[in-house]
Amino acid sequence: MTEKKENKISIKDMTANPAPLGLLGFGITTVLLNIHNAGFFPFNSMILAMGFAYGGIAQLLACVMEYKKGNTFATVAFGSYGLFWWSLVILLILPQINIFNTSGTSPLKAADPTSLAAYLFMWGVFTLVMFIATLKLKRGLQVVFISLAILFFLLTAGELTGSQLIITIAGYEGIFTGASAMYVGLAEVINETYERDVLPT
Repeated sequence: MTEKKENKISIKDMTANPAPLGLLGFGITTVLLNIHNAGFFPFNSMILAMGFAYGGIAQLLACVMEYKKGNTFATVAFGSYGLFWWSLVILLILPQINIFNTSGTSPLKAADPTSLAAYLFMWGVFTLVMFIATLKLKRGLQVVFISLAILFFLLTAGELTGSQLIITIAGYEGIFTGASAMYVGLAEVINETYERDVLPT
């Protein structure tokens, strides 16, 4: 009898790294929202558009691509925060849509401070648990997730107390959070382009 030989085939993943897209979609949108929270300009359609498109769609695309790479952490992170931005946009515009405010029906009420606080608090808890997972990942991601958890809890406190000071502090902290995500995302692009660690992450 002849022996059967087993051939091993190695497959190299040649697909692009989707993490920078997700990090930048999150980071830039977060910076812009928190420039508003810090008091530099009023809330406007620019924030909603960024939240829907770059904050939402870009992260959902990154989520799908990370899923195909078998990266559970990134799939959950980008998918969840992409849908966070969509939920925030929907939460803000839903009461303004005429179909929900027709004559003879009670108008759909905007979210009150208590419900917004609950919403933000749950996102803070989720982010804090996700931070624990980053302890086995890059230091840059650890900074992004712990600062984001702090941001959610500051915004929760701002909604519960009605303190503009807390919201303003959260705005500056949120600018840092978004900027840190932008840094990690852009560092990954630069490092992969130069094929060496130009910027530490």
